[in-house]
Amino acid sequence: MKIALAQLNYHTGNFAANTQKIIETINSVINKADLVVFSELAICGYPPRDFLEFEDFLLECESSLEQIASVCKGISAIVGAPSRNNAPKGKNLYNSAYLLVNGKVEKVVSKTLLPTYDIFDENRYFEPNTQFECIEIAGKKVALTICEDLWNVDDSPLYVINPMDELVKHHPDLMINIAASPYSNVQQAQRSNILRANCHRYNLPLVYVNHVGAQTELIFDGDSQYINAHGETCTRLTSFKEQVEIIDTENSNSVEDKPLHDELANVHKALVLGIRDYFNKLGLKKAILGLSGGIDSAVVVALAAEALGAENVLAVLMPSQYTANESVVEAINLAKNLGCQHKIISIQELQQAFLQTLNPLFEGKPEDVTEENLQARTRGVLLMGLSNKHGFILLNTTNKSEMAVGYGTLYGDLCGGLSVIGDVYKTDVFRLARYINRDREIIPEFIITRPPSAELKADQQDTDSLPPYHILDPLLKGYVEDRKGPKELIAEGFDEALVKRILRMVNMNEWKRHQTAPILRVSKKAFGMGRRMPIVAKYLG
Repeated sequence: MKIALAQLNYHTGNFAANTQKIIETINSVINKADLVVFSELAICGYPPRDFLEFEDFLLECESSLEQIASVCKGISAIVGAPSRNNAPKGKNLYNSAYLLVNGKVEKVVSKTLLPTYDIFDENRYFEPNTQFECIEIAGKKVALTICEDLWNVDDSPLYVINPMDELVKHHPDLMINIAASPYSNVQQAQRSNILRANCHRYNLPLVYVNHVGAQTELIFDGDSQYINAHGETCTRLTSFKEQVEIIDTENSNSVEDKPLHDELANVHKALVLGIRDYFNKLGLKKAILGLSGGIDSAVVVALAAEALGAENVLAVLMPSQYTANESVVEAINLAKNLGCQHKIISIQELQQAFLQTLNPLFEGKPEDVTEENLQARTRGVLLMGLSNKHGFILLNTTNKSEMAVGYGTLYGDLCGGLSVIGDVYKTDVFRLARYINRDREIIPEFIITRPPSAELKADQQDTDSLPPYHILDPLLKGYVEDRKGPKELIAEGFDEALVKRILRMVNMNEWKRHQTAPILRVSKKAFGMGRRMPIVAKYLG
């Protein structure tokens, strides 16, 4: 059987665009393939979240499905969309895969294992499937599953059933899995291992089709594959790109030896795609950000220029009396290297005006972090003013290390419509800078090698209030991503006083993170929709 793997970038709720893209793909492979496979909830986009509670949304899904089915003549298609649960009990919907043949819906197969962890909340909307049977396509018996249904290959106690164990009783010739599996810096390798393990366990070939593209903070890498019954990858589509590839199940001996991109390259591609889709899918074009001469804003402006085009990025330098001359010079050099516009606005007079107004109310108290925060908020006011007036979207440049410990000013440097590197630790920001410079110097060497500083007071360095990032970042990763408590971290060799101090900083600053922009997710546990911590709580200090 010849099968087209359609790895496409959908737009949640944009039925016209999604339907047109699906129909154009079907028409492009008619007379070339027997079947074309699209991804999970392709018609409505993933994740639809509470849109699923609107009747109009469901009617649009059904109308789009009819349009797509009408062109399936001379070819079959599998496409994901919600379906109704007409039983008197349970949720109103299933997460389903539709088999379209001869202009109509031939079969509907629904998802059994509904993920309810991290970013996933499918049990909120969908009823789990309890019926297991294979479908017939072009004379082949196919075990059709949806995403998580293949992830119980190790018989995890999380689930009471393994869908493939049920389907294999019907002696299928082939497995097909349609998915909406978001990218993280560990997901691609883990996913490939799971897919191959299924092929080994059931001695069956597998067609796997995943989303590509970004939906707000979630980024989908695609990585669609055809794997033979020996667990060998015969075809692997390009990550982070739309692609349609036709495979022949009768010719699966040719094994594709295409190495995966390294982690750093993938993170870079993911962030560029995340920025581009956030803007394009919202109908936005231009970005603005504060360019300080530091590493974080340098990496963000480089990513934004690549994603949107340098002509659509405005970098604003806002020096104060504490800003080193080199910071301004090298920030200008960076903007010139990228070819983006830059403006310089001194904040000294504005800062003095704020202080003159507030000093009578400060009751003679000594200077402290208040004066530093006023500088950050002055910059935030300027950036938001320019954003409003010119229709730019402000990009936030705070990294994950700073976001974790609250090393940022709410309504100041935490302003923004999108947080680009809020899921990238500071040590990895430096690595990204080197990656961006892999072919030529874009980010000046001075910016990469200088000691990190917020430049909010004289001779300030980040290490004045934080441990060095090569110590801080592994500690944060252990707590935030690996879910290790203080006893475990101390047992691993971290200083006890440091563990208690840093974990307290993380927990005490949860309120800030609830008010920040959406953060592009590139790790297995990002700040955002996948991390649900209480604000008012007492735990770990």
